[in-house]
Formats: sequence, C-alpha cells, structure tokens
Amino acid sequence: MTDLPPPSKKKLGLVIDLDTCVGCHACAVGCKQWNSGGFAAPLTDEQPYGKDPSGVWFNRVHSYEVAATDFTTPAFDPGEHQAIATSASACSSSHTLAQEAMQPAMTLHFPRSCLHCENPACVTVCPTGASYKRAEDGIVLVDEDKCIGCKLCSWACPYGAREYSHVEGVMKKCTLCIDRIYNENLPEAEREPACVQVCPTRARHFGDLGDPESKVSKLVAARGGLDLMPQLGYQPVNKYLPPRPRRAGDAAPAPAKAEEALDTAALPPVLRWLDRVLSR
Repeated sequence: MTDLPPPSKKKLGLVIDLDTCVGCHACAVGCKQWNSGGFAAPLTDEQPYGKDPSGVWFNRVHSYEVAATDFTTPAFDPGEHQAIATSASACSSSHTLAQEAMQPAMTLHFPRSCLHCENPACVTVCPTGASYKRAEDGIVLVDEDKCIGCKLCSWACPYGAREYSHVEGVMKKCTLCIDRIYNENLPEAEREPACVQVCPTRARHFGDLGDPESKVSKLVAARGGLDLMPQLGYQPVNKYLPPRPRRAGDAAPAPAKAEEALDTAALPPVLRWLDRVLSR
C-alpha cells in the first residue's frame, strides 16, 4: 500500500460556486479537450456515436431538482426554525415571515471531479504506488506506468472521481492541469486549470487553499464553503459554495389592468369599415 507524504502547506484546489453554476458542461468539455493532449492523454472514447457510448471524463456535471422548503415549519428543522425565522424577518420588512423563510423550488447543477483530499483513500489502497499525493502542492495523481488497472482506488474513492480507461487498462483522474498551472510558456493569466478558464459564469475558482490570505480561502470564509461528505474524514481540498437564499416572491399576483374601450367613431373611415367586417 502507498504511504501519504507529510501534510503540505500549499494546497492547490478548486472552489466551485453552486449558486452561479448553470450546468452548461463547459468545464467538462474544456477539460476533455485540454487533457486529450496533455499530461493524462489520451482520454479515449468508445462508440461515441453508438447506442452505448463510454469514455473518460475528468469533469462531470449532475443536475438535480430541489424541492421548495418552508423553514418556518418546526417539524422541518426542530429547534432551529425560530433562529432562521428571526434572521429572515430582519432582512426585510416588506415581506411576510413565511415569504422570507420559504425557499422556492430550484434546479441545482453539481460539478464533480477529484477533490484532491488531504487523506485520500485512493492513494492508501494502491498496491503499486501508482496513485500518489504530491508533497509540494497536495495534488493527487496517477503514474500510469505503475498502474495495473486493479480498480482498488475507484472502489475506495467515495466521490466517484476515478475513471477507468478500457482502451489502456489503467486508471485516470483529474490532474488539476499541472501541465498548465506550472507552464511558464503560457501567460500568467492562463496558468489555471482548463475548467476554470472556460467557465462562462466564473463559478469555478483556483488557488492555494492552504493559504488563509489567498482569494479562494477568503471566498470560502465569506460564503461558508463546504467539504463534500466531511464525516468520512478524507478532508477534501476542493470546496463547494452553497446556493444563496432565494425569495419565493409575493403570493398575490399583480392586479390585471382594466381593458380600455375602443371609440370606433374616432377611427379613420378605413379602420371603421375594417372594424365592422371583423366584428361580424
């Protein structure tokens, strides 16, 4: 089995904003395009236009429907509904308490890729040392020359971040685009993962999450960034920013405007004739 290096001070990773992600899949396509010719190349596909297509994707986006939630109902969150209701009522005096605390139904787009955990199970179960964690920046990678395709890492990863290439018989995963972020031939502004570069809504952010003064760390602190399944103890480096509260809006619709009566006597002769024809 493979040992982990000592915890590194530098922890490169992603911060994904679930509030602004629109599920366009640009991150998945951009990642596929870059990595098809990069460090982890090739990312092979089988029967891409057939009935049962399959292939290697480091980024996948799942979309979910989230039901409307009424936080003012004690049965929903016993002991906490009063605090939520109080904070909601303090936000605005123009809406009722129920309107402020009610969260309308919404569609949530959830991008998924390797989280580059601090204690990655995929590394410790690897029998050949193919899966490893870099000591200098915390990035988890796969040495394909050592990989025997046993899939132990994919079984151990609770986040489903490992991809098996049936063509090559080895495991593959997100590399955080190490061939971009350390590429001195690229302009400094482009030295970030491909998925971050192509995101049209800037829902993805890249940086050092081990530095509390970095932009990504401050963003996580300001928005209450979350670990995915923290109870498992793997300490993912990547963070998710939760969606901001939505307002359900006014319950009563706006009154309809009264229809204006048409004064046919004031119309030109041609329009009066046309009005008579259409009114038959």
